[in-house]
Amino acid sequence: MNALTISGLYKSFGKKAAVDHIDLSVPEGSFFGLVGPNGAGKTTALSMAVGLLRPDAGTAKIFGHDMWREPRRAKSLLGVLPDGVALPERLTGREMLTYLGLLRGLDARVVADRAAELLALLELDGAERTLVIEYSTGMRKKIALAAALLHAPKLVVLDEPLEAVDPISAATVKTILRRFVASGGTVIFSSHVMAVVEQLCDRVAVISSGRVVAAGPVSAVTGGIGLEERFMSLIGAPEIAAGGLSWLAS
Repeated sequence: MNALTISGLYKSFGKKAAVDHIDLSVPEGSFFGLVGPNGAGKTTALSMAVGLLRPDAGTAKIFGHDMWREPRRAKSLLGVLPDGVALPERLTGREMLTYLGLLRGLDARVVADRAAELLALLELDGAERTLVIEYSTGMRKKIALAAALLHAPKLVVLDEPLEAVDPISAATVKTILRRFVASGGTVIFSSHVMAVVEQLCDRVAVISSGRVVAAGPVSAVTGGIGLEERFMSLIGAPEIAAGGLSWLAS
């Protein structure tokens, strides 16, 4: 079974198609990378797939459950770290996890045990009495990741989860995600850092101008060259003419 199946997904803003009838399948148990330039439609596509943004057309299914027809069932299988996530800032990290865990219907003791373990692993237990509003950008990313994992979902969708996270914490996050996939979970990982995607993911999709231009196992998409080099060949990059920016020369 596919963990995520996107069919004909479409979204426009005014006259611009941000996501242009995308079809994409993410197999269960895969570590799936999603890459593309700024404005390619990655975040919009993921937002529709996880129920944060209603599509103009098309469907998104989580393990066969339609996100917009069976939202409660689909979302029970899903953990999400969206781009620019809004958090309950007047709570401490532990209070936030407790609140969200109880909202999910978890037993209070289970929530307490899981929250303690996640806070310790992500090195947030030292900020026990710190309100989320006082967290750094990296700390906010980590507490949002903890919230996405708390209810033991089958699919985790992460939009730039390592942005602003220090190298030690990033290594911990990578280990957590690898173990999650090894135990049967599925991760969708959106990032601009090609080296990280190539390091972690076994499958990848490249999105440009709202469309999927390549998708499949990393080795098949890259064709024997690095992912960054392959990405540049698919997307292209603006050339700086000879003598351009001469005013920057010392």
